Amino acid sequence: MFACFLALDKSRYLCWASRYLLFCALFAILLSAPGAVPAEKTARLLVIGDSLAAGYGLPANEAFTTRLEAALTRSGHRVRVINAGVSGDTSAGGRARIAWSLANKPDAVLVELGANDGRRGLEPAATKANLDAILSQIESAGAEVLLTGMLAPPNLGREYGAEFAALYPALARRHGVLFYPFFLEGVATRPELNQADRIHPNAAGVDIIVARLLPKVKKLLQRVQNKKESGR
Repeated sequence: MFACFLALDKSRYLCWASRYLLFCALFAILLSAPGAVPAEKTARLLVIGDSLAAGYGLPANEAFTTRLEAALTRSGHRVRVINAGVSGDTSAGGRARIAWSLANKPDAVLVELGANDGRRGLEPAATKANLDAILSQIESAGAEVLLTGMLAPPNLGREYGAEFAALYPALARRHGVLFYPFFLEGVATRPELNQADRIHPNAAGVDIIVARLLPKVKKLLQRVQNKKESGR
């Protein structure tokens, strides 16, 4: 009888041990999955912008933010890219909503605004003031910044275009942030890389934008990592 109890206890122990080992193995697999990284281990990258960031005319899996996150994940970065793009938004619209966009407490922010300002011929000084305020609020929130530039349509004249283009590098220097001169570099004016409206990039165009921007975004995330390591 006693031997039977010992055998039963041993059987229960082996069963419990097997379940424990299986649990540990499954837990390790879950931790290694890209979507299961603990939140505190994952950088949060906010992209505030207009239709170019929002993914106008594209399914969600082809939008800029989705493709950017996928590219970063393939590169070994643990990052969640938050889409705060609003189609039709101007720099004034971005300024009006930056405070609640920062409520997500991002580690870094990519600013893509101004395309609609240029298309509407808005005063470059006003665009500059709006972006200046946006950058200041982001800095106050403690996030790192990547500012992307934009060009005005050529039909608005050479003087307007030059003033508009110049405001972006000036702001980048003033705030000491990372800067990418033209968000649509390599895609603008190329029909095969844009949707029927010839304004918004198609999936192939988005992939080119992501590939060109990726080195700057990696530098942005490195700044985040350096800040965390230094305890700032």
